[in-house]
Amino acid sequence: MLLNPPVMSTHPSPSANQPYTLNTEDWGRTRYAEAFERQLERVSMRVDRTIGDTLIFTEHEPVFTIGRHKNAEQHLKWTRELLAHNGVEVELTNRGGDITYHGPGQLVGYPVIDLNATKDLHRYLRDVEEGVIRALRPFGILAERRPGLTGIWIGKRKIAAIGIAVKQWITYHGFALNVDPDLAHFGGIVPCGITDGTVTSMREELGKAPLMDEVKYTLAVEFQRIFAMYGVHVDQQTELAESQVAHRGNL
Repeated sequence: MLLNPPVMSTHPSPSANQPYTLNTEDWGRTRYAEAFERQLERVSMRVDRTIGDTLIFTEHEPVFTIGRHKNAEQHLKWTRELLAHNGVEVELTNRGGDITYHGPGQLVGYPVIDLNATKDLHRYLRDVEEGVIRALRPFGILAERRPGLTGIWIGKRKIAAIGIAVKQWITYHGFALNVDPDLAHFGGIVPCGITDGTVTSMREELGKAPLMDEVKYTLAVEFQRIFAMYGVHVDQQTELAESQVAHRGNL
């Protein structure tokens, strides 16, 4: 359950009389393959407009996911025996990017967002990055982008991975923020195929792990603020930004 979560909406296009709201769903712990099928169901529902824009939260059972990047499977280091010993599955996926790890303690966010108003996938990718960067600030973590790379970084320490896909201009897949995962599992891969960096978590940076519900709340608020601007006329943006500030509440 989120703290003061955004309200369910089936009206994704904001107007002067209809403020934008972002639905949130918390799926708890899921296996990756199951969550992927459920994502596709939500995408179909968004195409049919039976749901509004939605941000899904989950934590996956331990899994390495291999994206569409060429030779991504070569960055899997563990043998079948080591995978079995550590209880880590391997799944091929149709998202962009290389190979990454998901597991308990890592908060995965799957935005199902209608991009038909902008049809700008590059902007969307940068906005997902921006949402995570903003959500980390209240915890005292100043993260940033690295030129030429996706994901969220603190220097050369990667705290969040991002891989997206789109179908009929409805987004799926998303981001994975390391709150308090078992970082040893990242030793089974070359994370995202990047060799000049390491992996970190909110626990590593802060000395203790924040409450997962607090992280979900800050992410939901920041993503709502960002996606409220999609398809909005310029003269409405100030009013929407002010209404979203009023909606923040107290963390």
